[in-house]
Amino acid sequence: MGAIALWRRLAAEFLGSAFLAALVIGSGIAAQRLSPGDAGLELLENAAATAAGLFAIILMFGPVSGGHFNPVVSFVDAAFRGVSWRDAAAYLPAQVGGCTVGAIGANLMFALPAISISVKHRATAAHFLSEIVATLGLMLVIFALARSGRSRVTPAAVGAYIGAAYFFTSSASFANPAITIGRMFSNTFAGIAPSSASTYIAAQVVGGILAIGLVRLLYPNLTAREAAHVMLPHDHSGSEDRPQSVAASDGAAATASRPSGSVSS
Repeated sequence: MGAIALWRRLAAEFLGSAFLAALVIGSGIAAQRLSPGDAGLELLENAAATAAGLFAIILMFGPVSGGHFNPVVSFVDAAFRGVSWRDAAAYLPAQVGGCTVGAIGANLMFALPAISISVKHRATAAHFLSEIVATLGLMLVIFALARSGRSRVTPAAVGAYIGAAYFFTSSASFANPAITIGRMFSNTFAGIAPSSASTYIAAQVVGGILAIGLVRLLYPNLTAREAAHVMLPHDHSGSEDRPQSVAASDGAAATASRPSGSVSS
């Protein structure tokens, strides 16, 4: 199959991001209504729905765009030449727009005002640290699996990690600037006040930058071919800007650097 046109990948990123925001916010609203006054149970219900739904959403749209739904994933992937910087920049508005539309959709599905700006303040030093850790961990999961040729299990691994990180981080692991922006438009359980969102986004950027360094340290032989298969193996035009000789050498390096018996992506 040939490379998938950019507009199709943007459509997949927009739709996947919309489903992601509707999933996170909608399950939060449902949890609030099903278990009023029990914050622990509400968080468990929200986390379980998010983990399972994220797995399914990546499978739905991953074969088209890679299933990023997250600007940090896209730009870290660009740093490893998995996608072009141009494509990563194009993904950004699709991801943010999708999450915003998904938040509005979640509000409407539960008979709430289409847009209600959240007043839920979350910005503390502990939250800032938590978002760095959450984002860093997510990037390590994704790129470790890409390096070892196990990208086909990434949807399950990402869902499991995010579900767990809801509980081991005090921030409930947003780990995604696009969903952070989307959550601002819902004054519900999963919402975040605009004044807190900037703190979360700054922490997520820091986590992404740290991830680039750690991935280079832990997986120095990560190739562009492997990076192109983050989240889920797919065809894209991110490598079209590179000479064919570079792509060929990446493939040769990937083969040479894998231990005998390892799984190929």
